[in-house]
Amino acid sequence: QVHLVESGGGLVQPGGSLRLSCAASGFAFRSSVMSWYRQASGKERELVAAVGSSSTNYADSVKGRFTISRDNVKNTVSLQMNSLKPEDTALYYCKAAFITDWRRNEYWGQGTQVTVSS
Repeated sequence: QVHLVESGGGLVQPGGSLRLSCAASGFAFRSSVMSWYRQASGKERELVAAVGSSSTNYADSVKGRFTISRDNVKNTVSLQMNSLKPEDTALYYCKAAFITDWRRNEYWGQGTQVTVSS
């Protein structure tokens, strides 16, 4: 059974930093694409960053401020968020995408709240 458990959210002042982590289990983590999404109140969920086996992708709004990384030994994916802005306030979700038996699978974590406010 697939499990994704996010941690590390909280309240931070503008300009501050947070590090989100997602612990994954129940699938072949090394072969997956792991992503962080976020959903602000009243807005649609959006991709923040993704990491595959050897590449990363970022939303324009977070480039240069956020860094996604993965640990294929610990089966974790992290999002280091620096220079946080009030507009980064959202519920952040971890997503796993992988293929089994030629079928694409997607799983989501429960989310962790990030609030950027003075």
